[in-house]
Amino acid sequence: MTLSVIDWLIVLGYFALSTVIGLIFTKRGGESLDEYFLSGRQVPWWLAGAAMVATTFAADTPLVVTGLVASKGVAGNWLWWNMVMSGMLTVFFFARLWRRANVMTDVEFAEIRYGGRPAAFLRGFRALYLGVAINLIIMGWVTRAMIKILTISLGISPLLAVGLCFFITVAYSVAAGLWAVLWTDLVQFVIKMSAVIVLAIYAVQKVGGMAALKAGVAQHFGSEAAALSVLPVKLGPGGLEAYSWMPLLALGVFLSMQWWAAYYPGAEPGGGGYVAQRIFSAKTERDGVLATLLFQVAHYALRPWPWIITGLATVLLYPGGRLPNGTVDAEGAYVQAFVDLLPTPWRGFMLAGFAAAYMSTIGTHLNWGASYLVNDFYKRFMRTDASDKHYVGVGRVATVLLFLASIVVTYFLSSVEQAWKFLLALGAGTGLVLILRWYWWRINAWSEISSMIASFVISLIALNVVPGWLAPAGSPNADAWVMIITVLASTLVWIPVTFLTRPESRQTLEAFYRRVRPGGPGWAAVSVPAGYGREPIPGGALAWTNWIAGIIAVYATLFGIGKLIFGDLALGLGMLGLAVLAFAWIARSFRTDDTQPAPAPAVTEAYAGD
Repeated sequence: MTLSVIDWLIVLGYFALSTVIGLIFTKRGGESLDEYFLSGRQVPWWLAGAAMVATTFAADTPLVVTGLVASKGVAGNWLWWNMVMSGMLTVFFFARLWRRANVMTDVEFAEIRYGGRPAAFLRGFRALYLGVAINLIIMGWVTRAMIKILTISLGISPLLAVGLCFFITVAYSVAAGLWAVLWTDLVQFVIKMSAVIVLAIYAVQKVGGMAALKAGVAQHFGSEAAALSVLPVKLGPGGLEAYSWMPLLALGVFLSMQWWAAYYPGAEPGGGGYVAQRIFSAKTERDGVLATLLFQVAHYALRPWPWIITGLATVLLYPGGRLPNGTVDAEGAYVQAFVDLLPTPWRGFMLAGFAAAYMSTIGTHLNWGASYLVNDFYKRFMRTDASDKHYVGVGRVATVLLFLASIVVTYFLSSVEQAWKFLLALGAGTGLVLILRWYWWRINAWSEISSMIASFVISLIALNVVPGWLAPAGSPNADAWVMIITVLASTLVWIPVTFLTRPESRQTLEAFYRRVRPGGPGWAAVSVPAGYGREPIPGGALAWTNWIAGIIAVYATLFGIGKLIFGDLALGLGMLGLAVLAFAWIARSFRTDDTQPAPAPAVTEAYAGD
């Protein structure tokens, strides 16, 4: 692809802007660990929420969605659409609790929820497991996608492609910490969303308009419903039937198990990860809740359609995923479309958009991973009495080392979609523990430790044994069986471990309850003797109705926009009307809900755990 002077000026202008933002916040970010990793806990909800959305819009995301759409139609996105239910749990159940915990990282949470050596071990183990192992896999697949983008579009070597992004991303991430990441995220999100919308418009025009696109994909998939339906089921002679690529077993696992059982970045059960980091950085508890709600709506309902439309167009432009150079790469067809279809200055704008998508994700993961290594490993176990200036310096070094390590991981990943599935399987047995630790006093540090170890071991065994035994390798049913086996077997490990090990001490449980006030019947054994009585969970019954309303609002918005795009105005407007009602219910409950817990009592008694 040939870039004009104007294209290059747009790209260079974007890099210069990112660098300037980093320099602006360098002094402020270096003042303390709290400033470097949490922006002094002064971030407004709209900035925190926009940064969450920008982080999950990575360089790999349009490519993976294109691959899913090319092979399975629009409904293939249920691989990640099912996570709406987990995300809304975070909004209405966990965001408030995370903000009240007042920790620097979600890993630090281990030592306020649990006590003693098991808690310390869990904190250190999770810091290395999540901050290094899991984080490197995520950064590896994002970097792999960026390499593909730059090699297809510019024809440059993978080493040079990564080097360009490394220099700019690490520069502002290292210098200024989270403030720079947040503000560049906001700028980057505007750039990349504009770029993908423009590409979608050009792609539709290239295939002859929306009518021609619908007709072409209907012929390719066998029917318009198979290509464009947002539901992975169809109405057949005997009732609802699943498409061949989404058997009912796999669909059932997606809708009933995966969303709460599997650890996945941006949709962790019980909250967590960089979403929790943004909640910690918010000004108030309410800001944390609103930021997370904005993230869920924008992430699932507003972003996907430009990617989906372009993905459908690539089915017609590059049949079978065959690119002009002869290679077959359905994911790479998205990049090829940008190379073939966009004129100047949109080529430069799109290239800047891809750089923005890459840098926003990598910047967040570098800062987030470094916060684990510094706060939860180095400061906790290696150097406990140094100054904040020293720890910020260590954080900057850790940021650079994490990126270099991610480059090594990149070369061992064969497919972005396969990396997604591998990560889902790896954490599939931990979800229930991560949820219940907020609402049941009997969960202890050994519950989490055993669930993580069991999930890791069992998932690796299942990934190698299930394909070809219970289902054909590569089929959705194989993925479903891996999930089922991992969840059930891990649960059969951590539940006995919980009851065979001692509960946390009275002092630990009561201190946690006073700090977070999670409420609910699962804490009655602690809250009643401590003088709080049987408190409801924060938000009470409204939390459940808001959760349901949130799910309805996001899916109705997502599907309504799709119907409007494909010309079904009546149904589209009807769905959007339903979304408005759901959002109105949530807004009403926010106006009447008091998020502040009642004052703590002054005296305590013995409780059932002693």
